[in-house]
Amino acid sequence: MEKQTAEKMIELATGQLAFSYAPYSGFKVGAALLTQEGKIYTGCNIENAAYTPSNCAERTAFFKAVSEGEQAFEAICIVGGKDGVLTDYTAPCGVCRQVMMEFCNPDTFQIILAVSKEQYKIFTLKELFPLGFGPDNLGK
Repeated sequence: MEKQTAEKMIELATGQLAFSYAPYSGFKVGAALLTQEGKIYTGCNIENAAYTPSNCAERTAFFKAVSEGEQAFEAICIVGGKDGVLTDYTAPCGVCRQVMMEFCNPDTFQIILAVSKEQYKIFTLKELFPLGFGPDNLGK
């Protein structure tokens, strides 16, 4: 991934922290999802008093993109922290990894975990979800 693309995604993901609805945990998360065509969809986490209806930033971005006809993705950037302060890397939860597995090639899809434009790490989905269950497991 080009440094300029990663930095743009980090900036967009960080901007989503302002829209995060996290009144219960106070842990705000933002995401920026890059399609293979170069379009970026953003998302933030949205909590709910009943907890299980809450939605992660990553899934918000994926669902926005898929609802607009996108199904080919290259990378996602994820940032997060208590009260929106980025102090450490925020990796996707298991449910988000499963959603990524539905739409992404685990060998090539890149996951950028960032604290700042200068401090980030890039992983493949396979590195973070080594034996993921996906469409290929069902003979699709």
